Amino acid sequence: MNETLINDVVQGMLPYLDNAQLEELQFVLQQALLGKEVIISEQADIIEQQEQNNRLTELFIAAKRVEGCSEKSLKYYSDTIHTMLAQVNKEIKHIVTDDLRLYLTDYQAKRNSSKVTIDNIRRILSSFFSWLEDEDYILKSPVRRIHKVKTTASIKEIYTDEELEIMRDSCED
Repeated sequence: MNETLINDVVQGMLPYLDNAQLEELQFVLQQALLGKEVIISEQADIIEQQEQNNRLTELFIAAKRVEGCSEKSLKYYSDTIHTMLAQVNKEIKHIVTDDLRLYLTDYQAKRNSSKVTIDNIRRILSSFFSWLEDEDYILKSPVRRIHKVKTTASIKEIYTDEELEIMRDSCED
């Protein structure tokens, strides 16, 4: 629980401190809370967490709308992010790489999804968390360490020169 509190404080100070100061703040907080137990009220936190997650998601969708994404794409982005948030059930700033890896693995297993679908979800999450990082809502994107999903490329049959000539000859003018 102490790590969560420390992360909350560091996240809150992101706009005001540079990286060296943030690291020092984190170190000082760890030392100050060493051997101490922090108890936080959970019920109010859950409601606040959902409101914060929804607010950040809507801000991201608004940014994508300004960039010119279609309404269909925006709905897909929103649905994908909300599905992930419901499954992971954490405040956005507390989501780590392993949470997202487990989410993608579970998603693929439960829905029997293709690698292309999983990579599409990964790309949307990457865009979302990169935007959060760029806007200083989070320190570092947890998707950064999740690499592109390798997909099997289908090799198309190539026509020979003779086959092309036969097709041209059989076409009517």
